[in-house]
Amino acid sequence: MKSLDRCILHACRLHTLSVQSRSFASTSELRKNIKCDLLVVGGGAGGCAMAAKFASKLGKNKVVIVEPKDVHYYQPMFTLIGGGMKTLADSARSMASVLPSKAQWVKDEVAQFSPKLNSVTTKNGDTIEYNFMLVAVGLQLNYDKVKGLEDALAKDPRVCSNFSPQYVDKTFKALQNFQGGPAIFTFPNTPVKCAGAPQKVMYITEEFLRKVGKRDVSDIKYCTSLGVIFGVKKYAAALLELCKKRGIEVNLRQNLIKVKHETSEAVFEYLDKPGETITLKYSLLHATPPMSAPDVLSKCSDLTDKAGYLDVNKTNLQHVKFPNVFGIGDCTNVPTSKTAAAVAGQCGVIKKHLAAVMAGKPLPSAEYDGYTSCPLVTGYSSCILAEFDYDGQPLETFPFNQGKERWSTFFMKKAIMPDLYWHGMLNGYWEGPKIFRKILHFGMGK
Repeated sequence: MKSLDRCILHACRLHTLSVQSRSFASTSELRKNIKCDLLVVGGGAGGCAMAAKFASKLGKNKVVIVEPKDVHYYQPMFTLIGGGMKTLADSARSMASVLPSKAQWVKDEVAQFSPKLNSVTTKNGDTIEYNFMLVAVGLQLNYDKVKGLEDALAKDPRVCSNFSPQYVDKTFKALQNFQGGPAIFTFPNTPVKCAGAPQKVMYITEEFLRKVGKRDVSDIKYCTSLGVIFGVKKYAAALLELCKKRGIEVNLRQNLIKVKHETSEAVFEYLDKPGETITLKYSLLHATPPMSAPDVLSKCSDLTDKAGYLDVNKTNLQHVKFPNVFGIGDCTNVPTSKTAAAVAGQCGVIKKHLAAVMAGKPLPSAEYDGYTSCPLVTGYSSCILAEFDYDGQPLETFPFNQGKERWSTFFMKKAIMPDLYWHGMLNGYWEGPKIFRKILHFGMGK
């Protein structure tokens, strides 16, 4: 894994050198006290997209982006990497190549938020003062919250996880080496990136085992902390029927708390029976880690709710206490699934509201309706394209039933959405499919 990471980083650095038109200031070249019109904290999907929208509007170096990583990953591709359909390198670009050229990149991370002072302090000790701030720090993966999981991921080739570039390559190797027995897939007792992802890998695994003639000696179990297989009834019904057809056991309200790789055991707590646990043997274990807002955000009580997420108005993503602060994506407390599609849906609304606040104008009427999408990959050539709003009501783009498995939606997921992400969303152009939904539904769609 270390050698692969070095190869990816080397490739990304070469790509960075090829982007001749871009001249980012390194942290060492910056003053210790930096001032900007707009501070964007985080260089993920939301941070890149919004920085791109405002960098050209405000002028060179008026937007500052704080992001410590060299590599930007298209994380929705990790499901396909785990199934052997893509490689980790396919999902990677150098951070320098995706950040807008007119923005100033501070290659560092925020160590402290001080919203009352309109400033942040970086890990290297710099102070950045802002007029406006967009928080886009994503989610933190807490593998350490499951006892023994990090050790198992390091030592047991049968334990894998699609959620980190550090571990995603283990998944397909585990599938190839699997000889039969219990294969367990988990969903933790926290919000996660893309609520469908923990079971997508399971459906891919099930089809893979059928293809290689090992399905008859395999026992596939989905152990989820949730009370339902999926939060939207229409798609939950389709997924339950799919599990029934494929012989997949679904165990609700079970939460992974311990992995004992020496004895091939996974320990789950019964969430509806406090103190009671069940220990299951595994021959393959795909673990979805507990997740949370990053510690640096959650420890700033001025900015967050009781759960540690950025406390924003769910219709315009403006902070409830600080009108010059907005949030986007997974780190916010908006009650919708945490996906790249949700970020796209939020971009247009934030752009209008943030621009109005910057100009001292009344807030526009544009509202975020909670739109998100989860392409539920169900194998090597099929997908259920779930799209829905805050109320859990389907908000489908196409004029056909998206609750059915289709090759066409799988093709979109595998071949079209990555290009839309790299060339549309990160450049600030893609704000979700709302306009296409209206067209395809003859103006009657939401």
